[in-house]
Parts: sequence; C-alpha cells; structure tokens
Amino acid sequence: MNRLHRYVGALFLTAALAASGSMVAGAAAQETVQARVYDSNHRDYHNWDDREDHAYRGYLVERHQDYRPYDKQNHRQQVAYWNWRHSHPD
Repeated sequence: MNRLHRYVGALFLTAALAASGSMVAGAAAQETVQARVYDSNHRDYHNWDDREDHAYRGYLVERHQDYRPYDKQNHRQQVAYWNWRHSHPD
C-alpha cells in the first residue's frame, strides 16, 4: 500500500510540474513588452510594445519624418512624441 501511495504521489507531482511548465512557456510567448519608457512631462510610464511602435511610426508619417528609433531621438523630440501620443490615444 505504501508503495502505491508513492507511485500515485509521484504521478501527480509529475503532472503538476508538466502543467505549470507549459503555462509558463505559454505566458512567455505572449508577452510583447520590449521596454518601459518614462514620460517625464506627463509623469507616467508607457510600455514600448508593438502597439506603441505602430503609433510612433504613425506619428513620424504624420510629421513627414524618416524613421529613427525612439531611443535615438533627442529629449525634445521624445517630449514632442509623448505630447502627441497623449492627444492620440488608441
């Protein structure tokens, strides 16, 4: 009887570990946040993900500017983007 309990316990433990591992793998695959950016003028944070990148590219098109990565822009240009972004929510 003791041997059966050990076998069943080990089986449940293995199943629990396998299920939790697949949940963690699934969560990691869905996460798209690449960076967190602080907007000092509005005193808030923004997740720089695919949606934010799309909005940033739309901002550049609207301004007739060539693409330049956000983190390569100077502070004045970054502030201008966040001012625009707060007036153009998703």
